[in-house]
Amino acid sequence: MTSIDAGLALLRVCLGLTMAAHGYGKLFRGGRIPGTAGWFDSIGMRPGAVHAWLAALTEVGAGILLALGLLTPFAAAAFVSLMVVAAWTVHRGSGFFIAGNGWEYNLILAIGAVSVAVAGAGRISLDRLIFGADILTGWAGFAVSAGLGVVAAVALLGTCYRPVREPDTAGQATE
Repeated sequence: MTSIDAGLALLRVCLGLTMAAHGYGKLFRGGRIPGTAGWFDSIGMRPGAVHAWLAALTEVGAGILLALGLLTPFAAAAFVSLMVVAAWTVHRGSGFFIAGNGWEYNLILAIGAVSVAVAGAGRISLDRLIFGADILTGWAGFAVSAGLGVVAAVALLGTCYRPVREPDTAGQATE
């Protein structure tokens, strides 16, 4: 094992458990799925209940897969998709910095996951244990993680994102 393998394992576990914790929160904390569904409806992701379950299960599943280093580029693609949707629906109008509810955190999670996909999960991973090697690394890892992630996010937003339009002061609807 090299220091690179150890570093990749630390990064994978940190990113993965962070994402899984977000999904766990949607499932078991606060308002749980019904509360999350209402929130998704309020931001324009319809139907909210479907998106609450989809987001929660994807966050838990992708987080665990990345932490374990299993099917790493596909787990990273899920990270990218989740973070693009979150950045677009919730954070895009708030600037960059997370302190102002900006999209900084979304970027860090997505780029961290893509970086792991590009480098490979490393020797301390289930990809290595099961497949004998990292799968789809380098440009292929980038294409799968970033490309598939962005395509999935755009498809989801295009089919399901319907924000409520509020009238402006002139009486015309705005987004």
